[in-house]
Amino acid sequence: MKKEVIVLNCGSSSVKFAIIDADTGEAGLSGIAEALGNSDASLSFKLNGKKEKQALPEKAGHTEALNAISEIIANTGVQPIAIGHRVVHGGEKFKGAALVDDSVLEAIEDYASMAPLHNMANLKGIVTAQAAYPDLPHVVVFDTSFFQTLPQKAFIYALPMALYREHGIRRYGFHGTSHKFILDSMAKILEKPVSDTSIISAHLGNGCSVSAIEKGVAVDTSLGFIPLEGLVMGTRCGDLDPSLPGTLQKKLGKTADEISDLLNKQSGLLGISELSNDCRTLEDAALEGHEGALLAIEIFCYRLAKYIAGYMVAVPTLDAIVFTGGIGENSSLIRETTMGYFAHFGISLDEQRNTDARFGQGGKITTDSASTAVYVVPTNEEWVIAAEAATFA
Repeated sequence: MKKEVIVLNCGSSSVKFAIIDADTGEAGLSGIAEALGNSDASLSFKLNGKKEKQALPEKAGHTEALNAISEIIANTGVQPIAIGHRVVHGGEKFKGAALVDDSVLEAIEDYASMAPLHNMANLKGIVTAQAAYPDLPHVVVFDTSFFQTLPQKAFIYALPMALYREHGIRRYGFHGTSHKFILDSMAKILEKPVSDTSIISAHLGNGCSVSAIEKGVAVDTSLGFIPLEGLVMGTRCGDLDPSLPGTLQKKLGKTADEISDLLNKQSGLLGISELSNDCRTLEDAALEGHEGALLAIEIFCYRLAKYIAGYMVAVPTLDAIVFTGGIGENSSLIRETTMGYFAHFGISLDEQRNTDARFGQGGKITTDSASTAVYVVPTNEEWVIAAEAATFA
C-alpha cells in the first residue's frame, strides 16, 4: 500500500501542493494556486502527467484555494495518510519535524518576526488545512531544523552575547529540506553511509544558499537570521555592509520597511542587471551583450565561488561539491563560470558532462582527473517533507 502524503507550502499569495509517495518520492499530483487575493486568482495542476488550469473565485484566499485543492484530491481517489507542511522558521525550538498542536502553532507565530514574509502565511495554511482535513495528522517540517547542528563558531554573530541569549539573534539557515535531500542522495551516489558523507551543497534558485556538511552534519551555511544574508539571489542582496540600511534610510528618506523591501525585492540579480531576476532571461541577454546581465552573472558566480572556497575550511573530508535548485540544476553557464575560479585548486569541469547534466538529468560534471568531484543533483524538497510527515501517520 502506498504511503501517500499531501504536501502543502503556503505563501502569502500562493499555495503549492502535491501528493507524494513517501517511499518513492513519486508525485501523482502537483500544482499551485496563485495570485490569491487578486482578481486573477487561479489554480494550475498536473495529474498523472496531464496539465490542467482553472480559475478561482475573484479575490479567492487560502480557504477557497484549499477547498478547490481538496476537491481535486478527492477526485483522485487517493487516501492520504498525513499532511506535511513546510514552515520556514522554527528557531532553536525545533530540531526536527513536529506534529501540529496548539503549542506548535503558537511557536510558529512567535517566530514570525524572524520570517515575516513566510511564517504567518505558513501558519494560515496549516489552520485552513486543518479545517479541511480534521482527521489527518498535520506535520510541520522546518527549513531551519537541519541547521540546528551548527557549532557556535558558525552561528554566533559578533554582537553582544545578550542579544543571542535574550532575543535569539543568531544564524539559523534555510533551505534545510533541500540540503538534507542532497546529502542523502550523494551518500547513495558515493555508496557511503550518510554519517560518512561530506559535501558542499549549493542550492541556487530565486533564493540561494550554500551549506557545508561534514560527515553527515551541517556545520555552516550562508543564510542567516532571515533568508537575506549570504549569496546574491534573484531579488535579495545577500551580504552587504551592515551600516548601509541606516545610511539608505537617511539618504533616500525611506522607512525601515521600505529599505527592507528594497533589500529583499529590488536587489540581487534584478537590481544589478536592471532587467530581470530570472537567470534564463539574463543568460539570453548576456549572449546579446547586455552589460547589466553580464555584470549580474559575473557577480553572482564570483560570490558563489568565494563561499564554496571558504567552506572548504569547514569540510576537511570533502567528497564533492554539489549544485541543485532551479539555477544549479539547469544553468551550465553558471556552473562553468563559478567553477572556473577553481582551476588552481585542480578542479576542472568536463564540458560535455556539464552540458548534459541539465533539465533533470544530473550527474558528475568534472573531469576524471579533477582533484574534487562536482555533481549536479536535482532536489526534491517535497519528498523530504512527505517522508518526515509519514513517520507520524
